Amino acid sequence: MTVTSSGATDRRTDRFTGRMAAALLALSIAQFLVALDYSIIYVALPSIGSGLDLPPEQLQWVVSAYAVFFASFLMVGGRAADLIGPQRLFFLALGLFGVGSLAAGLAGEQWLLVVSRAAQGVGAAGLTPAMLALIGSVFPAGPVRARALAIWGAIGAVGLAAGVLIGGVLTAVLSWRWVFFVNVPLIAVTVVLALRALPAGSRSATSVRHLNVPGAALFTSAVLLLVAALTQAAVAGWTAPSCLGCLAGSVVLGAVWAVHDRRGTAPLVPPMLLRVRSLAGGSVMSALYMASVGAEFFLITLFLQDVWGYGPLGAGIAFLPLAVSVVAGNLVTGRLVGPWGIRATLATGFAVGAAGLALLGLGTGGGDYWTAVLPGLFVSGLGQGMAFAGMYIAGTKDVPDDDQGTASAVLTTTQYTGGAMGLAVLVLVLGDTPAPSAFGHAYALTAVLALCAAAVALRVLSPAVPSAAGTAGDER
Repeated sequence: MTVTSSGATDRRTDRFTGRMAAALLALSIAQFLVALDYSIIYVALPSIGSGLDLPPEQLQWVVSAYAVFFASFLMVGGRAADLIGPQRLFFLALGLFGVGSLAAGLAGEQWLLVVSRAAQGVGAAGLTPAMLALIGSVFPAGPVRARALAIWGAIGAVGLAAGVLIGGVLTAVLSWRWVFFVNVPLIAVTVVLALRALPAGSRSATSVRHLNVPGAALFTSAVLLLVAALTQAAVAGWTAPSCLGCLAGSVVLGAVWAVHDRRGTAPLVPPMLLRVRSLAGGSVMSALYMASVGAEFFLITLFLQDVWGYGPLGAGIAFLPLAVSVVAGNLVTGRLVGPWGIRATLATGFAVGAAGLALLGLGTGGGDYWTAVLPGLFVSGLGQGMAFAGMYIAGTKDVPDDDQGTASAVLTTTQYTGGAMGLAVLVLVLGDTPAPSAFGHAYALTAVLALCAAAVALRVLSPAVPSAAGTAGDER
């Protein structure tokens, strides 16, 4: 059956058509790339530092440039997806992501590597809302769309977990440059699939005039300075002039943007979206997710390499059980969302993630990988797989199709801003030369944040009302 941009398909079935499956594969590969490039860089940092002769404080920006520009441009990307069409934005953003990946792999100077990582971040900021808007147009609302979102979200969680493993293998076997080059063939496959399976986008003659350029510039600059301030706090401390200056600039620009957006005729964030309770709750959970469960990538990598002396390859392989358990968690979610509803499923996922983080914290007191790390990795991975897709299902389920791109951008902006904030706080907890006990305290903090996310799910989302078909009904 032909899939159109309006999502016309046989709504009486909960099965994917062949074209739906191809579209989901293309979108899932792109989502895998976006998540992969957030975590793949960690174990390659020592090799990048020695290869380009960079001190640790400059290496921080190789990591942060991606997240900073990703979070900063997400809202612009979300609005662009709604205005010029998600398919057009998808290909433009994928092209920019590919150019950034190729340039990063070829970089011989720090400035080029950082600029290339920033280009990857801007590309990812366009890809994420475009992908979610395309899921909204290809898959009809109901079990089919929920299943597609669950698979797409699980691939993202797998990308985060597999990034450390893939980065370690590529760095040890080939070179640190291949953590960027690996994206290029995957992008080529995605383009071929997307050209065949994604619906053609539509763009009105006046759509460009409705993009609030001053508002977009103000918002992007405010978020850019905020995430930069959090990054500087992790490197130089909260009282550093660079941190305080960026923070003050972010507050001023954010206030100016709020006034401008409220008075403008084409706001960057439609006022109606601000009143969607499930989107607000999903945004809070998204921020807490990356500050808690998502932070374990940083903590585990640092613990294994700096405390236990693992090399890049060993640290990467150590993450393999996490990737497997994330997939298992997603499979569990697919079976629970129907009878339990998204509220109970999300709360359970975050609670399981918190238990895994607590186990990792207990493991810092002594033992080996099999007893001190593996149990916590597996349990926290189950929680990750359950929570990641559920956040997007919960956050976008009450949003009109025309605003899906903007809503998804709100969710992902809060996610990566929360991650930057969590990282800054964890660096303070760990100190300059972290002992195993400091890692225990850091894991305890992340476990508490995951429990807070579970509480938000229970507080904001209403219990499911089962429909006659036996699927989850309204959760308003």
